[in-house]
Amino acid sequence: MVIFMSTIHTIEPRKVFHWFYQINQIPRCSGNEKRISDFLVNFARERNLEVYQDELYNVIIKKPATPGYENAPAVIIQGHSDMVCIKGEGSNHNFDTDPIEMIVEGDILRANNTTLGGDDGIAVAYGLAILDSDDLKHPAIELLVTTREETGMDGAMALTGEHLSGKILLNIDSDEEGVFLVSCAGGANQIVTFPLKKEKKRGTGLKIKVSGLKGGHSGMEIVKQRANAIKLLARILDQCRDKVTLAKITGGSKHNAIPKEAEAVVLTEDLEGTVRIVESLAKELKEEYRVEDSGLTVTVTEVGVEEVFLKQISNDVIDFLMMTPDGVQYMSKDIEGLVQTSVNNAVVEEKEGRLVVTISLRSSSESSLREMLNRVALIAKRTNGMAKESNFYPAWEYDDKSEIRKTAVRVYEEMFDKKAKLTAVHAGLECGVLKKKLPDVDMISFGPNLYDIHTEKEHLSISSVERVWRFLIRLLEEIK
Repeated sequence: MVIFMSTIHTIEPRKVFHWFYQINQIPRCSGNEKRISDFLVNFARERNLEVYQDELYNVIIKKPATPGYENAPAVIIQGHSDMVCIKGEGSNHNFDTDPIEMIVEGDILRANNTTLGGDDGIAVAYGLAILDSDDLKHPAIELLVTTREETGMDGAMALTGEHLSGKILLNIDSDEEGVFLVSCAGGANQIVTFPLKKEKKRGTGLKIKVSGLKGGHSGMEIVKQRANAIKLLARILDQCRDKVTLAKITGGSKHNAIPKEAEAVVLTEDLEGTVRIVESLAKELKEEYRVEDSGLTVTVTEVGVEEVFLKQISNDVIDFLMMTPDGVQYMSKDIEGLVQTSVNNAVVEEKEGRLVVTISLRSSSESSLREMLNRVALIAKRTNGMAKESNFYPAWEYDDKSEIRKTAVRVYEEMFDKKAKLTAVHAGLECGVLKKKLPDVDMISFGPNLYDIHTEKEHLSISSVERVWRFLIRLLEEIK
């Protein structure tokens, strides 16, 4: 049986879902956070709570400690107000004007063929529920709600520490109950450009296309060692470089996605010989990736060519794509099974008379990240390209002396009689940015069970939200 929105007001914890409902009445796609930010400011003013709002619509709301907790360290409860706005086929939802239509199905809360906004509206709802309660015991609370997290953590990047005095930060932006994140990767992009000098050369060429790969998130899926379409294409071009000259090359779509497709157009005077080389290597690649990428396909099609890269530039590009590292580089020595450092050859595209290659790098070690950035820059220099760093975000490095980690684990295991899991994520979290700005703040990240995040199938577990609410209340009581 499907029950629509009104029942969200009757499910527990009612205070949390009340505020989640209110949040989801306000359109809040990344970059469109003014209304939700103003809503938070009005919430604070209506309750005579101290509030600060900055130019990027980050909001900080402060609530004093309850009796007996005046000397306890202040706690920052942190989440982000923006959401990824995705709708399914056939949906008429307008994310600029329409509230999220929510549906309760047993223990599941989902939206009507759109993203739900649980990531990270649930953190904001927890924070508002605490600020709106007068029957909880807690230290001084600073609710920090950042913006544009989903598009580059811009809000956290712009934040200054002058309005925050908390010594403990609880980031509620994780999606698996009982799993506590204690570290995350930092990262940056190396943007490598090659001048595209071309010459007129007409003839019959070949379009070589690599497709059918799984791809995936370049942080979360990199450990699975899936094929990278750009790197496979580079291997093919390298094998037949003496017979071909590049006329065009493209691949990938986003800096944080493992490329699923890539293609090149080449001019060759030996069509049959080139095709034999490509087809032979394609068989080997399919065998090599038969486990992780069984759908790998390499197609070769005859096409007309009007102009090509100068031969030196063609060779430089192939050399660069062959030599750049890709995939897992180092594994963590602190957390078993965690990738420490990785590289993703993300995008190849033509822009304004240049060939632009975006290399995305991640590491939980800043020195290791710097090593890989320098390595890519050196390879670019040796192949007559120009490298420029962009989109740097810092790592949140593991703190073996963290007291909030010890307290959170103890409270969770006492409450639920099961082992807590400590882990890290090979992707960026706002904790990394905030730790750089608040170096003396002790941090941990957790949250309720959310599923299919960033898709129209996103949903959360109602009972998990309730358990994490009880855990959060108890954790605040234990901070003295």
